[in-house]
Amino acid sequence: MARIGEVQAPAATRDALARGRLRASLVPDLLVEARRIVNTVIAGWHGRRKRGIGENFWQFRPYVEGDSSRIDWRRSARDDHTYVRDREWEAAHTVWLWADPSPSMLYKSTGAGVSKQSRALVLTLAMAELLSRSGERIAWPGLTDPFTARNGAERIAAQLMHAGEMPAKPDLSDIRRFCDIVIASDFLDPVEETMAWLDVLARHGVRAHLIEVADPAEETFPYAGRTEFTDPETGDKLTAGRAEVLADEYRLLYTARRQELASWCKRLGWSFTVNHTDRLASDALVRLHMAMTADGGHAGLTSGHAGLTSGHAGPSATPGMIAGDNQPDIAAGGGKPDITAGGGKPDITAGGGKPGKTAA
Repeated sequence: MARIGEVQAPAATRDALARGRLRASLVPDLLVEARRIVNTVIAGWHGRRKRGIGENFWQFRPYVEGDSSRIDWRRSARDDHTYVRDREWEAAHTVWLWADPSPSMLYKSTGAGVSKQSRALVLTLAMAELLSRSGERIAWPGLTDPFTARNGAERIAAQLMHAGEMPAKPDLSDIRRFCDIVIASDFLDPVEETMAWLDVLARHGVRAHLIEVADPAEETFPYAGRTEFTDPETGDKLTAGRAEVLADEYRLLYTARRQELASWCKRLGWSFTVNHTDRLASDALVRLHMAMTADGGHAGLTSGHAGLTSGHAGPSATPGMIAGDNQPDIAAGGGKPDITAGGGKPDITAGGGKPGKTAA
């Protein structure tokens, strides 16, 4: 059986220091890639379009008595009316950014262009670049305090390069109302654990934007024959004599997990986007921009920007189904698999799940 995929730099999966060094080696190239992507979408990125304090021109409008705005005499000289010059309102608010550093994010199948970790870092660094250019405050939980700088992406990249061991999930309790947070992860932990972790954001009135980074092999489950599934975080293994018999149940559990998380986000007024590592990163960036600038502000997003992205989501799950209900405990389903497959001897690495856990 041909190689399907592998965990990048497997020696680093259980060594926090080695993972940190691997991340540091990736960041410079990823920063370049992030800036390249930003340059393809920057034309559509704009501030909150209304009159107020700012540097950019907004409009000319007729002067009215008592108006505190400064008269634009050059424009007024063109006809018999008096005009004032308005600027576009630009009020910076804080956007927190976070990319999942867990070992499962190192997975890359042969059908994918990059690992999940690389894609998540590119997306968050690209957002840092876009937001910095727009004058917004940005921050990385557990790494930086909120700051404003034109080179925000570069500053965050430098912090990531020198960061030591990073927690699997940072403390989000210090993020307060009227902030946004962008979270890029595979979200393969049980849905209940993910919801419990993010619940503090909902209670604080924070608007969250979740980007699920998915490898195509994790959705399609292209494994057959004798397959050994290995958890990239614990090293636990499970051998399936005929992996193909698990495919249907795995896909159902995988999609049900995503559906439940997307529905929960929609109820909270958050956005949920799926980005596959065999697709363009700019796709997710454009959808994220639409979600962050949608009408309704922190009260919620328009329905067109919440939920799964069309054309990129996996197979549909039964509406209302809770992942894991009355389903067998499938090691490959929903975890974070690093999978080796082969005849009698496991010699081919593939990927996708946490042994001993369902896709919930």
